[in-house]
Formats: sequence, structure tokens, C-alpha cells
Amino acid sequence: MKQRHFWLMVPVLMLGFNPVFADAEPPRYTLDQVLEIALTQNPELSIMQSRIEQANAQLGESLASFYPQIKASLSYQHSDNPAQAFAMIIAQRRLNFGGGDFNHPGGVDNYRPQVTATYSLFRGGQDYYRKQAAELGVETSELEKSATRNQLLNNVTAAFYGELAAMEAHDISLRSIEAVQSELNQSKIRFDAGVLLKSDVLSLEVQLAEAKDAEIQTANTIELAHSMLKTLLGLSVNEPFAINTVQPAGLPDAPVAYEVLLEQALGRHPELQAAEKRVAIAEQQVNVAQAAHLPRADAFVSYGSDSKDLAFSSNRDNVSAGVMVEVDVFSGFATQEKIKKAEHELTAAQETARQTRLRIENQLKSAQLKLQEALNRVQVSHVGVRSAEEALRLVKEQRQAGVVTVTRYIEAEVARDKAHTRLITARYDAFRAEAELKQATGFWN
Repeated sequence: MKQRHFWLMVPVLMLGFNPVFADAEPPRYTLDQVLEIALTQNPELSIMQSRIEQANAQLGESLASFYPQIKASLSYQHSDNPAQAFAMIIAQRRLNFGGGDFNHPGGVDNYRPQVTATYSLFRGGQDYYRKQAAELGVETSELEKSATRNQLLNNVTAAFYGELAAMEAHDISLRSIEAVQSELNQSKIRFDAGVLLKSDVLSLEVQLAEAKDAEIQTANTIELAHSMLKTLLGLSVNEPFAINTVQPAGLPDAPVAYEVLLEQALGRHPELQAAEKRVAIAEQQVNVAQAAHLPRADAFVSYGSDSKDLAFSSNRDNVSAGVMVEVDVFSGFATQEKIKKAEHELTAAQETARQTRLRIENQLKSAQLKLQEALNRVQVSHVGVRSAEEALRLVKEQRQAGVVTVTRYIEAEVARDKAHTRLITARYDAFRAEAELKQATGFWN
């Protein structure tokens, strides 16, 4: 009986000790893995892909003008008008000179099934210019998706490092709480023994409250950064997700000269290239509008039959073919206004491209300065951390010896925490600035 109970408990023990069956902690993702998830699941990229498909469909629509257009139709007509009735009777091959009064033919029915093919011979180049604009539209959509991708990668990187920075700041606040709490406990013992002033205990309690307040703020910052990161990844709030808390090794390299960065950005920045493509599209639209002044020529051929009922017979079929040329002599100034509109749109596109270049130049300079500043701050902060740690160590020894006040200890503790916070901020500012510089140059690995 005991053996039976033992074997019944084996699955329970396996669930408790086997990591395969026990509740496992969700996997923690590195920055590279997080970026890969963002590129796969972020809805904004899916939207941009849909716009690319729309541009491809518009290109296909513009190419339709270069193919024949074929239509099938069925018409019905009833008339007792002598001229129309006579024409319908002739088309139906039913004319009989001795069969009645041509002036009073009575009502005549005519059914005409017909297939018509038309082909555009010349439209002043409008079809060609529209095709060129549509091709440029596809390229523009692809470049806009690349720009959106770069922006997404930058935002995800900033959110990832923001969460890491908040985690490290939270660890510092917890360490500060622990240190102040320990000092407060010792101070209360010394106060009870009559060797410490009440004001020192109160000062430590105030410092403890401030440390707890900082811990609450950093914990909230972690949650906000985590929520933002999940949104960028296309994840819902309740989906399990955690980042790898291992600190990145090393620091970014110092930025190269601004002129070199600018040359790289002007040659490959997708946002700038998209703006230039939109200028080219506007130029083609001007050509389309101007081409409306030229004549248009269309060829057509139709095959059908006329009968008094729906019965089809090859004895009554007929074929018509021809070419039609037309030109707008006066359109109420509509053509001129369309040209003016297209020219203004071209000017707006040119100014937008110039504005885009100026903005990219500014982003590039700003990112370069931010990265260089952050790297310099890291160097200074390392020195500050070492000095603050040593100062706190000396103050603790002096505090134990009773030669400094609790105020001095609090100042040293706060200075140490601030030095670590400055180092954390500088390090992650450097990584975020590196991401901004990649976006500003239009290049991500």
C-alpha cells in the first residue's frame, strides 16, 4: 500500500522538480532579438507594406492603357420613327421593297449583341508619363518603408536601453534604501543608549523616505518603458515578455567627422531619397497636365449583329472599324488650371525635399554631438563614481568613530548614488545616441 502511494506521488514530484514541467520563467530577449521581433510584428511596417502593394496596383492600372480594351454589350431599341425603323430593318437584313409603307413602318424592335475593341494610338504622352509616375510611386513607397523601419529600430533601441537604465537606477535605489535602513537601525540603538541626538535619527528617516520615493519612481519608470517597448513590438499589455538585463559590453565608437556622416546620409538616407522621388513624380504630373493640349488618337473595331429578337445569325452580323482623332480646342480653361495645379504641387515637393534635407542635416549634427557628449560624460562619470565611493567609505569610518555628523553621511550617500546615476545615464545615452546617428545616416546593420 505504501509503495502504491509512493508511485502516485512520483508525477507530483516531477512537476515540482523537473524544469520542463514546472512553471518556467518567460525567455529574456537580447536587443538583437527584440529588434527582430519588432520588424516582424510591428503593425506600422505592415501598413507600409500595404502601401507598397497599393503603389504596385496603381502601376498595374497605369499599364492597362497600353493594352487593347475589349467590351461586350447588348442593346435593345424600339422605334416607330420612319428613319430609325428603316435603318433597323436594313441592319437586320429584312428590307422588302414591296412589303409595306415606308412612311408608316409601325414599331420595330432591334436587339444588338456587340463586341468592341479600342486601342489608344496616341494621348500626347499622358499614358507614358503616368506610367513613369507610378513606377516612381512604387520606389517611393519602398523608401518610405525603409525610413519607417529605421525610425522603428531607433525607437525600439531607445526603449530597450531606457528600460535597462531604469532597472539599474532601481537597483541603486534599493541599495540606498538598504544602506540608509541599516544606518537608521544602528542610530536608533545609539539614540536609545543616549549617545546620539534625536535630530540625527530624524534626518535618517527623512533620507529613508526620499530613498523609498526614488525607488517608487524608478519602478514606475521601468513599467512605462516596458509598456512602450511592448507596444513597439506589436505585443499586447498582457503578453509575457522580458528583456535580457545583461549590460552591453563596451561603448560605441566615437563618431567620425560631420562631413563624412553627411556624405553618407545624402547618399543613402531613405527619407531624403523618398522626398526626391516625390519631386520626380510631381514633374511627371506636370508633363501629364501639359500633354492634354496635344491631340488624341484611338483605333476601334466592333463586331455585332442586329435582329428583331435575341436569335443570333452570322447572316446578319457586321463589322465596323476606324480611327478617331480629337483635340480639346477649348475646355473652359480647365487644362490651364490643371497645369497650374501640377506646377504648384511640384514647387511644394521641391520645398519639402529641401526641408527634409535641412532636417536630416540637423538630426545628423545633433546625434553626432549627443554621442560625443555622452562618451565624454562616461569618462568623467567613472572618475566621479570612484571618488564618491571612496568618500562614502571614509565617511562611514569617520561616522563609526563618531567624528562626523549624520548629515555628512547622508551627503556622502546621496553623492554616491548621484554619481552612479550619472554614469548609468551617460552610458545609455551613448547607446541611444548611437542609434539616433544610425537613423540620421539612414543606415542600420
